[in-house]
Amino acid sequence: MNSCERYSTDEQLLKTFNTLTGQIEEFVPRSPGRVAMYVCGPTVYGPPHVGHARTRIAFDFIRKFLILDGNEVTFVSNYTDVDDKIINRANEEGVSADVIAKRYEAVWNNALARLRVTPPDVAPRATETIDDMISLIEKLVERGHAYAANGDVYFSVRSVPAYGQLSHQDIDALEVGSRVEPGEHKRDPVDFALWKAAKLGEPSWQSPWGPGRPGWHIECSAMAVDNLGMSFDFHGGGSDLIFPHHENEIAQAEAALGEAPFSRSWLHTGMVNLSGAKMAKSTGNIVSLDELMAHYSPEAIRLLFAQTHYRNQLDFAPELVAECEGAIERLHVLTQRVAESVDAEESAGAGFGTADLWQMPSVLKAEPDSESLAAFMEAMRDDFHSPRAIAVVFDTVKAVNADLDRGDDSRVSSRLAALAKMDSVFDIFPRSGHVGETGSTDDTTFASNLVEAFLQLRERARTNKDFETADYVRNQLTELGVIVEDTAHGTKWRRSRRTTTGH
Repeated sequence: MNSCERYSTDEQLLKTFNTLTGQIEEFVPRSPGRVAMYVCGPTVYGPPHVGHARTRIAFDFIRKFLILDGNEVTFVSNYTDVDDKIINRANEEGVSADVIAKRYEAVWNNALARLRVTPPDVAPRATETIDDMISLIEKLVERGHAYAANGDVYFSVRSVPAYGQLSHQDIDALEVGSRVEPGEHKRDPVDFALWKAAKLGEPSWQSPWGPGRPGWHIECSAMAVDNLGMSFDFHGGGSDLIFPHHENEIAQAEAALGEAPFSRSWLHTGMVNLSGAKMAKSTGNIVSLDELMAHYSPEAIRLLFAQTHYRNQLDFAPELVAECEGAIERLHVLTQRVAESVDAEESAGAGFGTADLWQMPSVLKAEPDSESLAAFMEAMRDDFHSPRAIAVVFDTVKAVNADLDRGDDSRVSSRLAALAKMDSVFDIFPRSGHVGETGSTDDTTFASNLVEAFLQLRERARTNKDFETADYVRNQLTELGVIVEDTAHGTKWRRSRRTTTGH
């Protein structure tokens, strides 16, 4: 399929909820067939938690669907590598802020790679974009939207009549909760810092206002405009960033450059709650990604997030991830059934997994099942409605199993071709077969031979009517994650996906 083809003959267009307008809108890209997207990245001062993963995986789904829907996507996501939180942690550990930033950038990248999140096309760092930030601030000062005070530079919020357009708040209401902190030289409590004068022991850069460092909000304005220009298609992040961060980004960029809009549409993910409260490092109410991935597979975690619409709040509980593991097991069973049903030329053997499934010649040559794929595309074009799209995935899995029961090879290939398209968005099909992803070929052979030996022992016990021993062997294999099935064609076994993820 070329980049301009669509998967249905109707003229259905992608519709998304734009936080800026508060409405569902038909999406028309700035440039036909090309989508420019910026998603706020991490402040790299500590390990990521489930809330971070939810946002990045949600935008991974969105990005991959836009590609499936025939678009070329430029996805930009930054690293905030200079910030009060980074400096505070550096001071606590007695190291430089750069050491902290580099450490946790690596931790972040490793975690997302394990969760199968595609890296950004462009990943700018704040410290590498200082000149662009200074240029934006200079423009704001020249245009009367910012002012210098004792080495600091502040944005004059009341100079922008449209301020509050994203969060739908007015300045008078904001003023009630605003204050001037000790050491600040703001003219108005609602103003915010664009540039902060250097302090002893902090990283700093030279500027027209003296040595200092940028404020947090100006960083994303500069990095987004530098890489995508003005009026790019989508700006995204968690809903906790709507105010003040994203509100300030809009005000700065549009006031400095005299153009609007900064971003044509805004997408925000709902918060993740744990025990009824928002998950946040500041309160300690978190589940770290390391903790989560020690017990659950990346497929189950991705499925968990897909089952909740990206804009909705997600109430996290471990048992929900465990339920997703059970659903992933059904996908694993399907890959094994397909492996057993195809000839040696198409099957990759005991390690048969998704990569082999989607690359089978019969699947590559097949025309994707139009009905299931159209239902999937319709769901995702409705504001990226992943819960409905996931339902289509599992309905299609059920249909493939029925086709396998009937021996309808052409329908199997057609539906698998459709599933391959769907999985290019969600990436939830298991990537390995009887062994975990780290298992070698020798490990696979050794483990398989051991299982076969135990099954022979079980079969001998059954022949001798020693059912106590037969049941004991089966139960021990089950404890080790080997699922034994007695069928009309003999005993078959497979390894449960849960045993490869700490269960």
